[in-house]
Amino acid sequence: MGILEREVILCGIGGQGIQLIGKALALAATKAGRYAMLAADYGGEMRGGPSQASVVIGDAPLRSLPILASSAAAVLMHHKFSAFARERLRPDGLLLLNTSIVTDTVAGETAHQGRVVGLPVTAMARELGAPQSAGFIMLGAYAGLTGVVTAAGLETAMRSLLPPYRAQHGDANARAIAAGLAEVSSL
Repeated sequence: MGILEREVILCGIGGQGIQLIGKALALAATKAGRYAMLAADYGGEMRGGPSQASVVIGDAPLRSLPILASSAAAVLMHHKFSAFARERLRPDGLLLLNTSIVTDTVAGETAHQGRVVGLPVTAMARELGAPQSAGFIMLGAYAGLTGVVTAAGLETAMRSLLPPYRAQHGDANARAIAAGLAEVSSL
């Protein structure tokens, strides 16, 4: 049996927390004894520009940087700038969509027959009273669907990454992780 490596491309726009959820995923994996690499790519704009992160998680030391020719999973938080992730998703891969923003038309543009899971995470985050936590709902769903990391590990990683001036968001982000996990528990 070969070494297990899982790749995920997280894609959205500036202001959706893509970089933070990418870091949280990579940190949760390393704290669980796995190996992880993270590559970040984002525009210079504060809000609305392209934002994506690639994370590779493995059971053994990783051999290359997370510059991905293909990916086992893609998370689309916004359709704008999503072509990069959609083009690299393997045909049997997992595609997670923020259906509050990303339409089925965008998903249909992806030539893949793998698993597609749509969650209205922007709307769910508003219902939680924490609109900034939509990415953590998606991250909880990803953890629940793949088992790559645990919700508890994500929460610990997220809390350690929040700067002091954002620490007040920790509880809401933890509720968001739990909500994402609960949303996919029956799938």
